[in-house]
Amino acid sequence: MIDYRLEVPPILRDFLTYHETIQGHSKKTVDEYFLDLRTFFRYIKIEKGRVPRATPLDEISISDVDLALIRSVTLTDIYAFLSFLSRDRKKNANDPNSRYGLEVSSRARKVATIRSFYKYLVSKAKLLDENPIQELDSPKIRQTLPRYLTLDESIQLLESIEGDNAERDFCMITLFLNCGLRISELVGLNLSDVRDERLRVLGKGNKERTVYFSVRAKVMLQAYLEQRRGGEALFASSRAPYGPMQDRAVQKILKSLGERAAIPRRVHPHILRHTFASNAINAGMDITIIQQLLGHADPKTTLIYAELSPRMVRYEYEKLVS
Repeated sequence: MIDYRLEVPPILRDFLTYHETIQGHSKKTVDEYFLDLRTFFRYIKIEKGRVPRATPLDEISISDVDLALIRSVTLTDIYAFLSFLSRDRKKNANDPNSRYGLEVSSRARKVATIRSFYKYLVSKAKLLDENPIQELDSPKIRQTLPRYLTLDESIQLLESIEGDNAERDFCMITLFLNCGLRISELVGLNLSDVRDERLRVLGKGNKERTVYFSVRAKVMLQAYLEQRRGGEALFASSRAPYGPMQDRAVQKILKSLGERAAIPRRVHPHILRHTFASNAINAGMDITIIQQLLGHADPKTTLIYAELSPRMVRYEYEKLVS
């Protein structure tokens, strides 16, 4: 569990608190902002001579980061930082055998965090008159189509479930496939969020939405509820005090079931979310309804699924040539 308040100076803490309290971002998102800024300012302290160059990056404290250091950062510094991330930063800092070089998506997220921080200093905190990184570009991310499970693979996955927790796993996967939930949304469900054949879901930015599930999913849910242990969390851990399952536990279960079902790609929560979306598109559901069910703030995010649908492609083509 990360507690950024123990390590960051006031100027960074105020930024993180702003996002958690005013912007309503989740603790997980704010923790990611903290980790991004910690890595960035550790690197900057080395480059600006605040610590010896031989100091291991992960041993550098950022508790003394001040406005003078923040103001000294230039676009050249940030581009050098991005080069460091792509060449010399381990993919997994805790794995001694990890390969070097972060993926472009990870570098782009760090750029977004740094840009947000400096924008906050100018427009909200009023600590900077000008934004020294106003012209900062983000690394270009190659757009790829979402991967999803076919109908046969979805059936194989469900048929692979067995053991003492079969009812739980049936229910969990069925809700993923019926509702297109994010993993944080699934583990965040409480018993009070279940209402007949619908769920109250707390999504990104603490935005609530309602999603629906099938009669078959309702049967699975009832079977699971009859044998689940105590606690308010719908999917509780196996040990007292039966708090919510951890993301990692769910990911491990799906990976194991996918391997048992001989599915030729890693099964993870987001591939089940993509499966829901592609099924909805192919069933002819309106794209704006899918956007609402998935909890996408930007309709462009949902439109990527339209490219998975032969029906949608043909429909758009016929509109073009008619």
